[in-house]
Amino acid sequence: MFRIVFAGFARQMLILGLIFSANTFGFAQKKQNKAQEVKLDPDAAVVSLIREAVHPLTNSERDYDPLMEIIGDARFVMLGEATHGTHEFYRERARITRRLIEEKGFNAVVIEADWTDAYRVNRFVRGEGIDKNAERALSGFERFPQWMWRNKDFRDFVNSIRSYNESRSAGTNKVGIFGMDLYGLTESIDAVVNYLKTVEPEAARRARKRYGCFARFRENPQLYGYEINSGTARSCQKEAQQQFDELQQLVAKQARNAKSNNELFNAYQNARVVKNAEAYYRAIYSRNISSWNLRDQHMADTLNALASHIESGEGKPAKIVVWAHNSHQGDARMTERASAGEHNVGQLIRQQHKNDTVLVGFTTYTGYVRAASEWNAPDERKKVRPALEGSYSALFHKTGVPNFLLLLRDKGNLSRELSTFRLQRAIGVIYLPRTERASHYFLARIAKQFDAVIHFDVTSAVEPIH
Repeated sequence: MFRIVFAGFARQMLILGLIFSANTFGFAQKKQNKAQEVKLDPDAAVVSLIREAVHPLTNSERDYDPLMEIIGDARFVMLGEATHGTHEFYRERARITRRLIEEKGFNAVVIEADWTDAYRVNRFVRGEGIDKNAERALSGFERFPQWMWRNKDFRDFVNSIRSYNESRSAGTNKVGIFGMDLYGLTESIDAVVNYLKTVEPEAARRARKRYGCFARFRENPQLYGYEINSGTARSCQKEAQQQFDELQQLVAKQARNAKSNNELFNAYQNARVVKNAEAYYRAIYSRNISSWNLRDQHMADTLNALASHIESGEGKPAKIVVWAHNSHQGDARMTERASAGEHNVGQLIRQQHKNDTVLVGFTTYTGYVRAASEWNAPDERKKVRPALEGSYSALFHKTGVPNFLLLLRDKGNLSRELSTFRLQRAIGVIYLPRTERASHYFLARIAKQFDAVIHFDVTSAVEPIH
């Protein structure tokens, strides 16, 4: 009997031992598999390099000291954004811009917006015009997407520039805010004619006659481009060019007399908008001309013209900070779009002002964004999907550092690792999560595309001013 009981007990212990051994083996196997996974992670080495190189952002006044150091005496600082509707991007660009103004003497802020709408804000921050507060000054941004500039973050920034200008002693030059886009064809036509009416009625008559060519398309400039390409309308290219040439001659005459006239320059820039918008709307229906290239060339021309105007008026080099999307600000030669012959404003300014230009990109991993589901649709607070594996944003997420500044220029192994093509996300005014890979990603070499990148792992949407 004892032998039977003992044998049964032995069998149970044997079974338990086998189970324990199997569990132990399974645990060890899982641990080994996990170790192999970590070991095989192709990003592990570069993540380690990034983690060692980042400057964590702690909301300290000194957060951007390393960035200020590489900016040095640069005259053009291009501050990007991975989306058009992220609160953190607006907030941090404002922090950096205020330091550039106060510490390095920057005297102009240029935004990805139409010239006429931004010039109304420019008048406000300089204490000119009729607007009593920033929200009224921003009400000129009436077309889609209104939230891109009519939001609380940009309003607060505008107020801060107004306060800075008011604090300066009498007779000192003031910081201005300007636009560099070309969609406001109709508003720019009116601005040219209205200026000329005040200084030379006959010149205003000539401008009205030339711009009368656009009369049928005032409410829908895109229709102009469609009808030109379909052969049902006459081109206004000649008239737009003639008016631009006339104002260019007036500006040249002013320069010879060593005078600076802000209102004449405003009219001249509006004539540039009309000339280039005419070409742009023709190009969007043409297979042979890149409307993207025309638009970004216009942006670069605007920056250079503004720099020359500021220098002639203030007698010192212009220093300009630019706010626009990463897709405009990063050097296009370092993206897959270069193979299609596309360039952008960041590339053009870097080529023209090589040692005077610093390009800064912004990225995010997940969070929320203000965007629409289609053109002219209402804005929504949309969930941003976690960045795709193989993207720069996913790489930055793996560092475990939530918010950081990463300098990319001349960083040895790190620069080499980040100079290979990876996915980069770009969310504009429209966000389509269901087709995210096709709609919002392209290949880029970030260490050559930008001089620095600022990453916020989890971001929030801008709050619009309704």
